[in-house]
Amino acid sequence: MAKKSKFYVVWNGREKGIFSSWEACKRQVDGFESARYKSFESESEAKDAFQKGPSEIFRTTAKKSVSAGNPVTRSGIIKASICVDAACSGNPGAMEYRGINMATGEQIFHQGPFPDATNNIGEFLAIVHGLAYLKKNNLPTMPIYSDSDNAIMWVRAKHCRTKLEKTKRNAPVFEMIERGEQWLKSNHFENPILKWQTKSWGENPADFGRK
Repeated sequence: MAKKSKFYVVWNGREKGIFSSWEACKRQVDGFESARYKSFESESEAKDAFQKGPSEIFRTTAKKSVSAGNPVTRSGIIKASICVDAACSGNPGAMEYRGINMATGEQIFHQGPFPDATNNIGEFLAIVHGLAYLKKNNLPTMPIYSDSDNAIMWVRAKHCRTKLEKTKRNAPVFEMIERGEQWLKSNHFENPILKWQTKSWGENPADFGRK
């Protein structure tokens, strides 16, 4: 069966609009600072999303992701939390990451895309960014959700165990990794880092929707 085509909305990039392939979308956002974009299953959904704008779409996506999973219980999703995720087009490829406020659906930080990186690196950086954000805002007990076992393990070890080779193109990413590792080693935090249970709760609310 042929893979179903998707449509890509670019709200902030070299050129704004709706694109019918990831390759066309990538040309607009790859290496573009503060790029904002998302994929949709149909052209009508993409047109509606383009008109509504990214803030409304990402807030709605986050709320749907929570309601699609298990009911919020003491053993389920903690709404007063941050959810982080990363996306990478290729391995290595253009990587970006972001954090979402689970209670409101607000995007609280977004970085990338960065060239020649990996998804695991993005997940690691996203968790560290989330921890720094919580410390800065004096939220010492708020948890962070991530769906990456590797990134959670790397953060707990305070070391990004990537096997990616450093090049001139991805040197800024390695600088971010070094800063992240130094932050982990020089800062105390008690925020729980929790695994997002995708099978039970649906997609991570911070997911970029490229699957």
